[in-house]
Amino acid sequence: MTTATKDSKKVTAKDFQVPYPVDWCPGCGDFGILSALQQSLARLGRQPYEVAVVAGIGCSGKTHYYLPVYGVHTMHGRMLPFATGIKLANPEMTVVGVGGDGDGMGIGAAHFVNSGRRNVDMTYILFNNAVYGLTKGQAAPTLPLGMQTKSLPQPNMQGQINSLMLAMASGFTWIGRSYSYNVKHLIELMIQAIEHPGLSYLDVLQPCPTYNNLYTKDWYAGKDLSSGMPRVYNLQDEGYDPVITEEMDDVAVFARINAFTQKAHEWGEQIPAGIFLDNRAVSTFGERIAHRIPSYRTEPPSRRRIADDQGRPIADLSGIFDELRML
Repeated sequence: MTTATKDSKKVTAKDFQVPYPVDWCPGCGDFGILSALQQSLARLGRQPYEVAVVAGIGCSGKTHYYLPVYGVHTMHGRMLPFATGIKLANPEMTVVGVGGDGDGMGIGAAHFVNSGRRNVDMTYILFNNAVYGLTKGQAAPTLPLGMQTKSLPQPNMQGQINSLMLAMASGFTWIGRSYSYNVKHLIELMIQAIEHPGLSYLDVLQPCPTYNNLYTKDWYAGKDLSSGMPRVYNLQDEGYDPVITEEMDDVAVFARINAFTQKAHEWGEQIPAGIFLDNRAVSTFGERIAHRIPSYRTEPPSRRRIADDQGRPIADLSGIFDELRML
């Protein structure tokens, strides 16, 4: 676990950098995501000690080592429940979860679904390169059926998970997508995702220059297309509206969901990026807890004393032991 040092000065992106090398492969999209996250946290005015970055397993699992914030390297697929615990214990903390498509959509898929049900106020950034980069390029759950990267001896024989659709069906209240080589756009979406009062999901498309020779930088740039235009375009430039409010009736809400579904399935010569969904009609899990336990806002678990001045526990467990005592 990495820790942060309290400092009240105005922060810049340099305050979220570390004084040692970053060892991802040259050309990896992880660099763009890291840079965008550093700049986003600075623009939001967060102090390093106000941020916790929780990572899973894989190349993306190194992200928190390159940020001087509170960081936790969890077990494979278990990042979201760990991040949930941090946020519920300390609601004032800015909590960002990071993980690869294999980590989040494979072994971590059940936690992804159940996190959506809760709508905890935190952000999940998926590093999506369609392969397991750390373990030599096996097909990740986001690689389409029948596709064969250079790291696969045969075409992928499993179907593809559409992470945007899964996020919507699970209950994520903010869903977006960006591209790791478009750092300016990525910063904009990260800021909005972090500021969103609820569970936000940001799918970041990225090349893996070592194992994925299909979704390359040139492919995303559209250099194989007759138009020569980049594949990735901005939804908001088209006038796409992702917002759902409490005042909307069912007809308006379903119109938003239908538009979301159409864009979430668009892939090929054109790939939409931007904010797909911004649902402001759902309460957060923290609000639900505060409604049930009024003292939660003023005395969350992180503010409660658990030991005396000598470090001895002050919790009284005698009642529990009495219940468990065998006569």
